Amino acid sequence: MSLKYFQLHSRLLKALANPKRLEIIQLLRNDCLAVREIERMTGLNQADISQNLQILRQENLVITKRNGKEISYCLAHPNIIKAFDSIHAILVDRKKIKPEHNKRNRVSIPTIIDPVCGMKVSPQQAVFLHRHKRTTYYFCASGCQKVFKKNPEKYVPNN
Repeated sequence: MSLKYFQLHSRLLKALANPKRLEIIQLLRNDCLAVREIERMTGLNQADISQNLQILRQENLVITKRNGKEISYCLAHPNIIKAFDSIHAILVDRKKIKPEHNKRNRVSIPTIIDPVCGMKVSPQQAVFLHRHKRTTYYFCASGCQKVFKKNPEKYVPNN
């Protein structure tokens, strides 16, 4: 492999080497989102989101789609998710994070709904979770988790 290949590889990894950019990519895992939606889910301000999206666009990790006046951001390639899943598996193997599925039967857990924003979340891939009254709630992003922690009763169904 040539030096050029390693330089390109390095640039791509550098673009990913930021927790907030990784969180944005995780949010885009299942759907395209507008900046205002990313802002609501992460708690980041619009300027920070735009700056991070610009870096991701420069490395062709995200693309834009226009719907009328609104621009949404989407992952540019499905292999980005494969890379994320591989890193997730490495972290589980290294016991840096707990697995969220049964290893014996490898049955996938269906997606659930983030109680704050309503976005679909896979418990297997969720990074943000909170246990409240013996129930684990999963969130699409740190912003939703923070909002829930401040007032969980607002989002917990009355039983």
